[in-house]
Amino acid sequence: MPLKTPSDYIESIRSLNRIIYMFGQKIDNTVDHPIIKPSLNAVAMTYALAQKDEYNDIMTAKSHITGNIINRFTHIHQSIDDLVKKSKMGRLLGSQTGCCFQRCVGMDALNALSMTTYAIDKTYNTTYYQRFLQYLEYVQNNDLVCDGAMTDPKGDRSLPPHKQDDPDLYLRVVKELKDGIIVRGAKAHQTGAINSHEIIVMPTIAMREEDKDWAVAFAVPADTPGIIYIYGRQSCDTRKLEKYTIDQGNALFGGHEALIVFDDVFVPWDRVFMYKEYDFAGHLVERFASYHRQSYACKVGVGDVLIGATQTIAEYNGTEKASHVKDKIVEMIHLNETLYCGCIACASEGKCEQPGTYMVNTLLANVHKQNITRFPYEIARLAQDIAGGALVTLPSADDLYHPEAGKWIKKYFKTKNDVPTENRIKLLRLIENITMGTAAVGYLTESMHGAGSPQAQRIMIARESNVKEKQQLAKRLAQIIASEE
Repeated sequence: MPLKTPSDYIESIRSLNRIIYMFGQKIDNTVDHPIIKPSLNAVAMTYALAQKDEYNDIMTAKSHITGNIINRFTHIHQSIDDLVKKSKMGRLLGSQTGCCFQRCVGMDALNALSMTTYAIDKTYNTTYYQRFLQYLEYVQNNDLVCDGAMTDPKGDRSLPPHKQDDPDLYLRVVKELKDGIIVRGAKAHQTGAINSHEIIVMPTIAMREEDKDWAVAFAVPADTPGIIYIYGRQSCDTRKLEKYTIDQGNALFGGHEALIVFDDVFVPWDRVFMYKEYDFAGHLVERFASYHRQSYACKVGVGDVLIGATQTIAEYNGTEKASHVKDKIVEMIHLNETLYCGCIACASEGKCEQPGTYMVNTLLANVHKQNITRFPYEIARLAQDIAGGALVTLPSADDLYHPEAGKWIKKYFKTKNDVPTENRIKLLRLIENITMGTAAVGYLTESMHGAGSPQAQRIMIARESNVKEKQQLAKRLAQIIASEE
């Protein structure tokens, strides 16, 4: 059954037996927990759209292993068209959920591993690529959500793994057994971890020989013994526990992050895809990072929602005809579509690498992600500007629906006669949610720090941009003699 339904997916997560902590308590049922459920709904949308005929071309693909129709999130890119459709899929899902739908990171990990395992085999005559293909077929046939776990806690950032006072601050191999390895450490900021079936672990930085115990990549089921999840706190998260949903802004969908602890976890050899090949750690990191930087097409979709909400609140407020409001909304559209240009460009300029996997243009992927670290913040600023101060001064839904206080809220927060006060409040809460509430984690902070820091992208831009070639072009036109070069 290569394509799960949303209900199939939800029940498959319900069946997992994991150790999860949130707010100092163990959580046994994540599927129905009011704080976690919106993020589960967002992942479920990746299954729901794959069932719809109108989205079939974007949401599904043909497996290059089995020939079966599979969810695109489990697909290895086989063409430029696949890379372009990945960007379109991200925008579509962002627009349908208004948040992070959490499944991109696993897709990017799978594609990066397809190239790195093949490259290691070519150099060391290992069998990682065949292991990977067997694992990939399992993921595709069961339509699984994979968490791509790259980010280590890192400890003292000035020190490599082998010089850390606590060696567990980078995930490492602590023991080799006949049938597998034992690993210890943690992965931080893990988007959608609690909604995942599988955890795919990768190194987080390029390494040298002294760091070979930390150069490990593998996959384990999410409920493997020794794995512990600690749910991450988000702004306004406890609003999901309140009686009325209006204050949530987006009650249906959301995202989440978690710290994943690996407390001496056993990994069988058939799930190990890198084992101390330290010279390939950077290879894997760079390919994953470039893929994941392309994936921020999702922010364009969330931007679509925010632009729509901002235009609507301007109309509710009666300011939509003001020239400065119209100009600000045009600027929001300009910035959002510029982001879309970036993710489509890096896909369109991609190329085929061994073993037939298509890779995005790494320079353009990093330029795209550099824009992502900036433009959503400006789009959010303009949305808050147009929305007005009520965005942060609105009384609670408990007051709105109170028999005495409510009448004053409905009277004094009213604008046009044909706009119910409640509708205005709903739009303001949605804008609040995206620009400073729980969705702001995915739209803003994740835009800044997801897929590496802004400086990491600038390093790649400098490395990939071939300034020497540009100098030669300039000198040729200026007729500067070759002897200077």
